[in-house]
Amino acid sequence: MKRCGTVLFIVLLALCAPLASAGTSAVSAIESHKHLGVASCSNSVCHGASQPFRDSNVLQNEFAVWQEFDPHAKAWQTLGSAASKEIGRKLGIGDPASAKICLDCHADSIAVENRGERFQLSDGVGCESCHGGSEMWLNAHADRSVTHADNLKNGMYPTDQPVERARLCLSCHMGTSDRMITHRIMGAGHPRLSFELDTFTWLHPHYKIGEAWTKRKGEWNGVRDWAVGQGVATENLLDLITDEKAGWKGIFPELVLFDCHACHKLMSGRQWGPRQGTGLGPGVVRLNDSNMLMFRHVLAPVDKAAAARILEQTRALHRATTESREATFAAARRLRSSVEGMLPTVAAFNYGADSLDAILASIEADAERGEYRDYASAEQVAMAAQSVVVAFENDGKIDGEKATVLRARLDALYATIKNEDSWSVKNFRTALAALRAAAP
Repeated sequence: MKRCGTVLFIVLLALCAPLASAGTSAVSAIESHKHLGVASCSNSVCHGASQPFRDSNVLQNEFAVWQEFDPHAKAWQTLGSAASKEIGRKLGIGDPASAKICLDCHADSIAVENRGERFQLSDGVGCESCHGGSEMWLNAHADRSVTHADNLKNGMYPTDQPVERARLCLSCHMGTSDRMITHRIMGAGHPRLSFELDTFTWLHPHYKIGEAWTKRKGEWNGVRDWAVGQGVATENLLDLITDEKAGWKGIFPELVLFDCHACHKLMSGRQWGPRQGTGLGPGVVRLNDSNMLMFRHVLAPVDKAAAARILEQTRALHRATTESREATFAAARRLRSSVEGMLPTVAAFNYGADSLDAILASIEADAERGEYRDYASAEQVAMAAQSVVVAFENDGKIDGEKATVLRARLDALYATIKNEDSWSVKNFRTALAALRAAAP
């Protein structure tokens, strides 16, 4: 499925507006109204149809698609697996299927008093986990006279707004102070987390972007969503670093905020090399700066001076981590302020066809400087490249044989990062250069 094109793209300033008030988190917004349960949405004349409805603003078969194809629907069931039970045993939390630390992200973990009669925890990450408690908008949102703005006022979460969607997704796919996903959980066996907003939005979609969608919610722009996602992820990481409770465990910082592969690699590897983005020498545990790095590429067609400032402030943050906790907090807050200041500009920027080459050029320049020695950064580059390739297709810049070649080279780039334990920096750089050569 192709994503909507970027021509005639209009972004309202509301894309960057806070949800309700300063300090309101995505999690608290989702939990602000009673959750009536997935069964309340699954009627055949609501979202539970077996086939898409004709002449409808939405497909109406979203429940069936979610139930069959979306891993979120099986998230609670995953907690019953042998691997999950072993993680629970190691953490000393008992049955993962009833432990809040697991349910926060593997189910719609709303307080008992806010659960409707048809609510079932076993439904996993269901409709209201993302769209918010529906007690005030469930009946009204089917009325054609009720606007999307009306639904938002009644508690529906604005998933169409990339900044807010990113904040919600990251609450589980990275972790926030509401739902802290720790190094201890990883050490017990939980898979490593990675996230990119545009890619993850389209992994298992239960809707299509068409004329009816854009009429109600505005034009879709996948590269913009990639850009916004990188900025919000950077903000989220910096917030955790400076959080006295979430970011530190005893005398140690929360190690989940650092690059996994800086420590988890073969002792015999001896493959260290310098990275301009960190300015650090060998043997230093590094923050996972992959989103910070990508945010510089986000800024390449927007504001080159700002991109240079983000680079210098990122380097300053890395240096500060080798000095003191106070220096780290100060450097993180300065970088956080810069990212926050640029995010509205990024969200309102028209990432059209003329911006794509600037992004690829910036990414490749960093590759030539050896910037992608860290697997997490290379992984983010591959997902960014996919967003750009899809944008080329949707904007009509490539088709036919050219599109086939570019897709093949994108697949080759992904192939180089398939195994995080044996990936080759050299092979990745070669595949990235081949992709850029095939681009318009």
